[in-house]
Amino acid sequence: MNKLKEIFGGDLRQFGMVFALAFLLVFFQIKTGGLMLEATNVINIFQGNSYILVMAIGMVLVIIAGHIDLSVGSVAAFAGIVVAIAMRDWGIPWWVGILLGLVVGALVGAWQGFWVAIVGIPAFIVTLAGMLIFRGANQYVGKSITVPVDADFQRIGAGYLPEVGPDTGYNNLTVLIGLLVCAVIVFGVLRNRRNQRRIGAEVESGVVATVRLVLICAAILATALLMASGRPGTSVPISALILGVLVLIYGFISTRTIIGRHIYAVGGNRHAAELSGVRSKRVNFLVMMNMSILAALAGMMFVARSNASGPFDGVGWELDAIAAVFIGGAAVTGGVGTVVGAVIGGLVMAVLNNGLQLLGVGADMTQIIKGLVLLAAVAFDVYNKSQGRRSLTGLLFKNFGGRATQETTETAKQES
Repeated sequence: MNKLKEIFGGDLRQFGMVFALAFLLVFFQIKTGGLMLEATNVINIFQGNSYILVMAIGMVLVIIAGHIDLSVGSVAAFAGIVVAIAMRDWGIPWWVGILLGLVVGALVGAWQGFWVAIVGIPAFIVTLAGMLIFRGANQYVGKSITVPVDADFQRIGAGYLPEVGPDTGYNNLTVLIGLLVCAVIVFGVLRNRRNQRRIGAEVESGVVATVRLVLICAAILATALLMASGRPGTSVPISALILGVLVLIYGFISTRTIIGRHIYAVGGNRHAAELSGVRSKRVNFLVMMNMSILAALAGMMFVARSNASGPFDGVGWELDAIAAVFIGGAAVTGGVGTVVGAVIGGLVMAVLNNGLQLLGVGADMTQIIKGLVLLAAVAFDVYNKSQGRRSLTGLLFKNFGGRATQETTETAKQES
């Protein structure tokens, strides 16, 4: 039992959302007669929710910095309609359309970041105004009609990895990606342990690290094999690959870079961070700008999967992204949260949605259940904080720098 507690960071409750995700998968797998973990359904879960998870990555940084962004759904819809019309009327290629969408997101983010960071208006008010402005801009630019997009552009939301190599019954590229991800994770853990020994820091038990690695890699390989065994022509969705790349990039930024540590410091205690030399205005500007860029990317992914951009795209997306972040263990007061935790929180909501749909539960009860899950997750986080424990998923990937970011936040609080 002691070893088990070490594996899960000393307290099984710290991994409530990981266990909740596993429980939901098993529960719905049994209740649906095996439909939940069919290859086609798993692929649909990732393909149908990648755009929300992409926004959750940006939202977790905003919330860690102590802000909130209510405009992401409207920004996503606005970027989507601009790109769709540009490709239709100007004849630009799909890759130029993607760049255009990212530029639109950057400009919107710079606009909102200016009001938040430079003028000092609370992000809640700025993004509430942005939600109204860019929802109206979406309908004005698109004239409230649906605009189709090219087949090449649709690949970023509805495409799959191609079939290559010999016929093995699996998509070979999907299996290879799963193996590569596991190799990167193992290499990262071994390098971290070597660095800890070099500086004389305490190194956790090899048994504990090995068991944790086995569990993580088993989950990754099982998912990869499941997707690789889908019907011919399907595999890992391109949208899921985009999500995976963003998780790696932003996980590194948030835990291994100066700007990442500054985001945690500003969210933990802005005044203490400024006394330590952190430029909080720059941090606030960057997190707001980054959020709009990722919202624009999410909007394009949704448009690509839907084959067209419409006037009702993005409605309610901000609530799903915010819910994913809080369910994933971010603190309402800022300073606490992880990219991996936000993605896990988003997957919990995605699996819950999908499972209830498979069971034929109506939209009304689905919304009620999702609301209760969000409330329970935040209440659980508040309880853990009152007991002096870390958040839900804070220790699961601690070998990748999670400990460093928390120590940064705690140091900032002590300096105040």
